[in-house]
Amino acid sequence: MPLALLALAISAFGIGTTEFVMMGLLPHVADDLGTSVPTAGYLVSAYALGVVIGAPLLTVLGSRIPRRRMLVLLMGVFTVGNLASALAPDFGLLIVGRLLAGLPHGAFFGVGAVVAARLVREGRQARAVATMFLGLTIANIVGVPAATLLGQHLGWRATFLVVAAIGLVAMAALARLIPPLPAGTRTGPGRELRALGNRQVLLGLLTTVFGFAGVFALYSYLASMMTEVTGFAETSVPLVLALFGIGMTLGALAAGPLTDRALRPTLYGALAALAVVLAVFPLAAQVKWAALATVVVIGAVGFLTTTPLQMLVMNKAPQAPTLAAAANQSAFNLANAGGAWTGGLALSAGWGWTSPAVVGAALAALGLAVAVTAGLLDRDTGETSRIVARGGDGEPALGAASAERVG
Repeated sequence: MPLALLALAISAFGIGTTEFVMMGLLPHVADDLGTSVPTAGYLVSAYALGVVIGAPLLTVLGSRIPRRRMLVLLMGVFTVGNLASALAPDFGLLIVGRLLAGLPHGAFFGVGAVVAARLVREGRQARAVATMFLGLTIANIVGVPAATLLGQHLGWRATFLVVAAIGLVAMAALARLIPPLPAGTRTGPGRELRALGNRQVLLGLLTTVFGFAGVFALYSYLASMMTEVTGFAETSVPLVLALFGIGMTLGALAAGPLTDRALRPTLYGALAALAVVLAVFPLAAQVKWAALATVVVIGAVGFLTTTPLQMLVMNKAPQAPTLAAAANQSAFNLANAGGAWTGGLALSAGWGWTSPAVVGAALAALGLAVAVTAGLLDRDTGETSRIVARGGDGEPALGAASAERVG
C-alpha cells in the first residue's frame, strides 16, 4: 500500500477522535460551562449536523479544486473548528466550534475515498478505502480513551487543543504524501447532484441509514447495559468501549479484501450477521464473558458494512463518486442519530435496558431488506471498483506504477 494512505489514515484518526470523545467529556463540559449534561449533549448533535450539512455542500463547492489541495483545506477547517472549540468562552460558541469541526467530515471521507481508490491498482480499491477507515477505528481504541483521560486530568479544552495539533500533523502529511492528482475535466455541480438521483445510489444511502442505525441503537446505551444488566463497574466501561473499537478494527481489516472479492454478498452477510448478533445480545448480556465477546462481534460485523456501502454508492454514481461517498457519510451520521433516538424510545417505553439491542436488530434487518431489494433491481452484475479505478469525475486514474512511486 502506498504511504499516501497513511496520511489519509492519520486524518481519519483525528476526525474519529473528535467525533466520539465528546461523549466521555459531557459531564466535565457541563460543569465548566454551567449547564446540564442533557443540554451539553447538543454538542454531539452539533457535530453530526455539521457532517450532514457539510458533506454535500463542501463537496460540490470544492468539485473543481485539485484533490490534494482540497484534502488539506478540509483538514484546515477541521483544525480551526477544534481550536475554536478549545478556546470557546461559552456554551454557544462551543456549539459553533463543534459545528465547524463537523463540516469537513463527510467531504473529507468522500474525497479521501476516491483518492485512496485511485492510488492502487484495480481490484484493490476497497482495501485502500478500508485502510483509510482504519484510522477511524483505531481512534476508538486509542484516541478516544486517551483524549478522554487527558480531558479528565487537564480539562476538556486540552483535549481539543491536542486534536487541533493532530489536524496540523495531518495537513502536513497530506501535503507531503498525497501525489498531485491531475484535475482532468469535471462535471458541473448540477450534474453531480443529479447523479445522486440514481435509484441504486438512493437505495445504497437508505441501506446505510437503516443498517448502521442498528449499531448505534446499541452503542449509544452500551455503557448503561454493561453496568445495569451485566454487572460491570463503571470503571470497566472504557475497557468495554475499547473492545468494541477492537471489533471495529477487525471488521475494517476484513472488509477491504471481502469487498474487492464480492461486494454485495459481503454487504448481505454483514447485515444479516449484525441483525442476528444484536438479537441475541439481551441473552449474552446476562453473562460477563459472553457480553464482552458479543460486543467485539457487534463492532466487527457493524463496521464490516462500511466499506461495501461506500464502494457501492461510489460505483453507482460514475459521474459523481466523490459526492456520493460524501453523501454516504451524511447517511452514516443520520444512522447514528436515528439509532440513538429509536433506542431511547425503547428505553422510555419501559422495555428494559437491553431493548435497544432488539430495536437495533430490527433496523439491521430492515437495512438488509433494502440492500437485497436493491440487488434484485440492479441489472449491473459487474460489482467491482471499476468506476473509481478509471478515475470518476472525468479524471484519469493513477496506475499501479504511480501508486508505487508515491509510497
